[in-house]
Amino acid sequence: MTDKPTPLSGFPELLPEQRSVERRVIASLSRTFELHGFANIETRAVEPVERLSKGGEIDKEIYALRRLQADDSAGDSGLGLHFDLTVPFARYVLEHSGKLEFPFRRYQIQPAWRGERPQEGRYRQFTQADIDVVGRDELPFHHDVEVVRVMVEALDSLPLPNLSFQVNNRKLIQGFYRGLGIPDVTAAIRQIDKLDKQPADAVKALLVSEAGATEEQAQQCLELATIRVADTSFIERVRALGVQDELLDQGLVELAAVVDGCASAVNDHVTLEANLRIARGLDYYTGTVLEVFMAGYERLKSVAGGGRYDALASDGRTTYPGVGISFGVSRALIPLFSDGVLEPGPRVPSTVLVALVDEESRGASQDVATALRRRGIATEVAASAQKFGKQIRYAERRGIPYVWFPDSNEVKDIRSGEQLPADPDAWTPPQSATEETPT
Repeated sequence: MTDKPTPLSGFPELLPEQRSVERRVIASLSRTFELHGFANIETRAVEPVERLSKGGEIDKEIYALRRLQADDSAGDSGLGLHFDLTVPFARYVLEHSGKLEFPFRRYQIQPAWRGERPQEGRYRQFTQADIDVVGRDELPFHHDVEVVRVMVEALDSLPLPNLSFQVNNRKLIQGFYRGLGIPDVTAAIRQIDKLDKQPADAVKALLVSEAGATEEQAQQCLELATIRVADTSFIERVRALGVQDELLDQGLVELAAVVDGCASAVNDHVTLEANLRIARGLDYYTGTVLEVFMAGYERLKSVAGGGRYDALASDGRTTYPGVGISFGVSRALIPLFSDGVLEPGPRVPSTVLVALVDEESRGASQDVATALRRRGIATEVAASAQKFGKQIRYAERRGIPYVWFPDSNEVKDIRSGEQLPADPDAWTPPQSATEETPT
């Protein structure tokens, strides 16, 4: 291959210093999820196209998988790459239900593929991080509060701009629309979900034309959608609109529980508000719904989202309700790298470069490196026996903070210039030089 390759749009590749940050982000998310008892799973990359396209709205985004010389009878025909982690997880639950303990708490951090037009924050290959709690036939509401709080804690530990959790409840908005007497409640939810893309007057017109609302009903829907507070005062504001419905009452209680349940976890970096505009137009949401926005990057829309779904999967006898949230790792990180907002990490994992006096003494340098590696210190040996000054500059270019001189058994911190005697069986670098957690 002699021609310079052409980049593929929508398939981003990170440089080593960016990938090191992404790996630390993934490690931090995994650590938080596991502290709360979520088990990690990994599902296969492909699912039957029939299962992926069950909703009928995302067919054009599915990447079909097919061998070049396969005929229509090939056993691997009809497969597609998964476009999210929810569809494969639903299949996983059904397939392994007899071996799982419910409620089943899982987290999953994997790539997904979506054949859409690439743009900032939207890629054809991307990494997502999902957490879900799934029950068998029933799932107590307190898991809604738990999942939101876990994701608040997980994202708070990441080196991201300020994040805003915007939470609502489908029972609340469905009950409100039903109490108003709107003929097509589902259509009304879909139109309200367009408020972040279209002006209020346009959405109002759609409520009339698509959901059968009157002008007055449509106006009240818009008034509900303007309520956005960081405490439970939304209850009084909703009551003031004069709509009565049992489902509305349930939604108000559940949303208040989420707001109160996360109050001690939020802070200046991660906030949470009841935002009664949030609808998430997908029909399978049945209770809590939320979206997460990143300060300064509102143009990306949400970087995380999810909610309650009372029928994640069903085998005809048993139904598996769940609640979950998906965080777009690639969606959040790649724009931050592009804008220089997120500091890159080290180009290499090495903490120490063992200098090489000459080729004849390479074995001695390797012995020092081996001793350091045995104690978990990432170490490499210089590629060639150049002058020590050139070896130090080599370490600087690669971002290696320490250079070890085996002839004198001294180690030099090339950032401060300090050089001290050291024993490879006892020396340990300061914590700051090996820190793996993003700050």
